[in-house]
Amino acid sequence: MTKITLPALAPLLLLTACVPAADAPQGPGAPPAAAYFALGTEPGWTLEITPGMLNYDGDYGDTKIVVANPGARPSFNGERYVTPRLTVDITHGECSDGMSDRRYRDTVTLTAEGKTVKGCGGGVLPPAELAGTNWTFASIGGVAVASDRPTSLAFEGARLSGSAGCNRFSGGYKRDGQTLTAGPLMATEMACPGAGMTQENAFFALMRGPVSLSFPADGTLILTGAEGRTAVLKRVI
Repeated sequence: MTKITLPALAPLLLLTACVPAADAPQGPGAPPAAAYFALGTEPGWTLEITPGMLNYDGDYGDTKIVVANPGARPSFNGERYVTPRLTVDITHGECSDGMSDRRYRDTVTLTAEGKTVKGCGGGVLPPAELAGTNWTFASIGGVAVASDRPTSLAFEGARLSGSAGCNRFSGGYKRDGQTLTAGPLMATEMACPGAGMTQENAFFALMRGPVSLSFPADGTLILTGAEGRTAVLKRVI
């Protein structure tokens, strides 16, 4: 095992409890400026609202409805879309998807040809706590991770563990307000050819300096260190 000592990290950026306005409809009668997504479970369904259409995929894919976007009507704390086959009510208020601890900005009620389902939509909110969350790396240092090298970063209790594409690492972490202190980290000593070792070295280099956290509306986690180096992770659980 190799011991990697990381210095205390600097105070991290305040976790943002909101999402960009572009993820939501843009006012009475106006379609969203960009695609708006909603989803639900039991039965599983998804909805995409674009400036031109409402695209509903329900009953685990057995029901498909695509209609022209009629424009949003103002409703109590939200917006409403009404068509003969599909009615969508978006209420701005925190929502859980019911299958995990993921939280979304909006609660969505949808009626498709007389059948009503409920779910969540809009941007993904940051997790309330890091403990209990699991992630996989999408990119490190601006370079997409190798698809043949499994990666992970898990926060369990007061410890973190994972792999950046080669060796397994683990160690303690502490969070005091917006300050995260990680390490010392212990890592195995396996040599990996090609991209696995390169991206691992880039990750360890990133974690040796101050790292800030940000949670974009797409549900990813971005670690940003010195000189703007980043690691982008996608939520698994």
